[in-house]
Amino acid sequence: MSRVTLALVALVGILAGALGYSAFNKPAPQTTDAVAVRAIVDAALAERDAAEKPQAVAAIDPAQLNPLIEQYLLSDPKILQRMSVALDSTLQAEQREQSTSAIASMRDKIYNDPDQVVLGNPKGDVTLVEFFDYNCGYCRSALPDLATLLAEDPNLRVVLKEFPILSNESIDAARVAVLVGKADVDYWSFHEALFSARGQVDKGAALTAASELGLSPVTLEMQMGEPRVSQAIQTSYEIAKALNITGTPTYIIGNEIIPGAIGIDELRSRIANMRECGEAQCQG
Repeated sequence: MSRVTLALVALVGILAGALGYSAFNKPAPQTTDAVAVRAIVDAALAERDAAEKPQAVAAIDPAQLNPLIEQYLLSDPKILQRMSVALDSTLQAEQREQSTSAIASMRDKIYNDPDQVVLGNPKGDVTLVEFFDYNCGYCRSALPDLATLLAEDPNLRVVLKEFPILSNESIDAARVAVLVGKADVDYWSFHEALFSARGQVDKGAALTAASELGLSPVTLEMQMGEPRVSQAIQTSYEIAKALNITGTPTYIIGNEIIPGAIGIDELRSRIANMRECGEAQCQG
C-alpha cells in the first residue's frame, strides 16, 4: 500500500471521528485537530502531484559521451561493417516491399495492356518488362542482350513499354512505334532498325523503318495524333510514376524494378530465380 493510500486511509479515520460518529452511530467526543487534518491532506496531495509529474532526465554531456562512443567503436572497428550490412539489408527489404506493393497496384497495366508489344512466348512462364526510349544509348547497347535472351529462352515472355522521355523526337518515334505494334508486321525488325539507325531517332527514321515493312508512312503520319496512340504512351507514364521509374532502360522482373542496363548475366540470373523461387532474388 503506498504512502498516499495510507495517508488517505488515516484521513478518512480522522474525519470520521471529527464528524462525531461511532460504530454504533452515536455522537463521539470531538478530538480532531483541524490543523493536523489540513497537514495530512496537503501532504497526500503533494505526494500525488509528485507521482504524476514526469521524471526529470539528467542531461548528457557530449564532451564525456563522445569519447566513450569513439573508444567503443575503435575497440571493434568491425561494428561499423556489421552496421552497414544490417542497414543495407533493411533498406533492400524495404525497397522490395515497396516495389512489390507498387507493382501489385499496377499489375494489369504492366502485364496485360492491350497496346503493349509482346515478344517471345506470349504464354511464357517468366515475363521480362522493359521501359525504353529509342534515343537512349544504354537501351541501344542492351539490345543484343534482349535478342540473345529471346533466342535462347523459348519460355520467356518480353513486354516492351514505350517510354519516350529524352526528347520530342523520341515521342514522335514512339507514336509511330505504337502503330507499328498494332500492325501485322514483324515488330522486332522495326525495333532493331531504329536502334541501329545513325543519329537521332525521330519521326522520319521511324516512318522509314515502318515503310520497309510494307506499311504506308502517309497513313501512319496521319494516325500518329490519334487518342489511342496518346493513351498507349500515357499508360507507360502512369506506370512509371507509380513505380518511380525515371530512366531507361528500366526492367521489371517479378517483384523487382531494375534500373539501368545490368547485362545479360544478371538478367539470366533474375529469370532463373523467378523459376526457382518465384522472385527475382531468392532469399537464403
